[in-house]
Order: sequence, then C-alpha cells, then structure tokens
Amino acid sequence: MKTSQIDLKLLLPRIGMFSQLESGQIDRLAQQCRYRVIDKGEVLFQRGDPSHGFYHVVAGQVKLALSSRDGGEKVVEIIGPGHSFGEAVMFLDRPYPVFAQALLPSELLQVDQVAVFALLEDDPSFARAMLAGMAIRLHTMVRDVESYSMRTATQRVASYLLEELDATPGDRELRLPASKQVIASRLNLTPETFSRTLHLLVEQGYIAMNGRDIVVLDRGGLTAA
Repeated sequence: MKTSQIDLKLLLPRIGMFSQLESGQIDRLAQQCRYRVIDKGEVLFQRGDPSHGFYHVVAGQVKLALSSRDGGEKVVEIIGPGHSFGEAVMFLDRPYPVFAQALLPSELLQVDQVAVFALLEDDPSFARAMLAGMAIRLHTMVRDVESYSMRTATQRVASYLLEELDATPGDRELRLPASKQVIASRLNLTPETFSRTLHLLVEQGYIAMNGRDIVVLDRGGLTAA
C-alpha cells in the first residue's frame, strides 16, 4: 500500500455527501481521512476485519466478494469511481461481511468513523445527505437482486452492457471493466454461460466483440433482447 500526498480539502467536497459542508467542517474531516493508492490485486480488507470507516473510489475499481469453502467466490458488487462502500457496516459497528480487492490500480479515500460520527452529531443536514445516499445505494442493490433473479441470462447480459455503455463517453463502444469471470459472478451466471450469451448476441447482430472491447451495433435489439 502506498499513500499519496494530495489536498484532501479539495477532494472531499467532490463527494456527494460532503458537497454541502462548510470549509470548517471539511477541515475537520480532512484531518481524519487518508488518500490511498493500491495495486491491482491488493486486498483492502478481509471478511471479518473490523470496520473503522468507509471508502470512496476516486479512480480504479474494487470488487466486494465472498469466498466459498471450495475456493470459489461470489462477487457481490463492483465499485467504480465516484462510488463508496462500507458505510452501513461502519454504522452497525460490525466486521466486514465481504472482502474487498482492487481489480485495477486504484485510488481511494478512506474516511474515518470518528470524523463521520462527530459531523453527524454537529450537523443534521450532513445526516440527511448520508441517509439519502445510503437509501439510493440500497434501492439499487435491491433492484439488481430482483433483476438477476427474474431475468434470463440474455436479459441480464444485455442490460449490463447497456448500463456500461451509458456510463462511457462513447455512443456505441465500451470496454468490459473486469474479467468475464468477475462479471459473470456479479450477474449470477457461470463464466461459460456469460461467454455463450455474449457470442449469441454477436450472432444476432446486436454487438461486435474484440476481446474485452464491445461495439453495440443495435441498441434497440439489445434493449428488447
């Protein structure tokens, strides 16, 4: 693990839940935060480790996953830039129920529990912003669980590709942000089913593939898949 020298007072207001804080509150928060740079494959915390705060992804990508007894894993969530994780566990004061590992070289802001609790006591608006952010996150996760439980493999993959396309600057091109095994686990599919579904979408003329690079040829068809 490496620590980067960066002005946290400039970074913190860019985080949604901190955007409305006054300069004095930002100063207090910055004193108990750390900016961290971690390598690809580095484990941030293991399942069962105590929580002392939460993390915000500035750059890179982190997966939250569970390990099985047979050595496999189930990816619970893939966290990208602009998103945070660990808030709920911090408030419950319980150990992490998953492990976190960098899928790419990543830059993270580690926000200390003590600083967050102090702001919650002093500023009701901060509490409302925090709760709103957590509610949106929960709504998204419930929607994902429902989607993955009730949709076919083709529908899951097509929906995932459209979400990734909407999150990229290009109109038709996207790059799979993680390995097929990781994405398949996130979609509750086997890697073989994920690959087979991608090839089916290619055969139907909805997408073209070159490794992890994908071009959406027929967005309407993909939406209706």
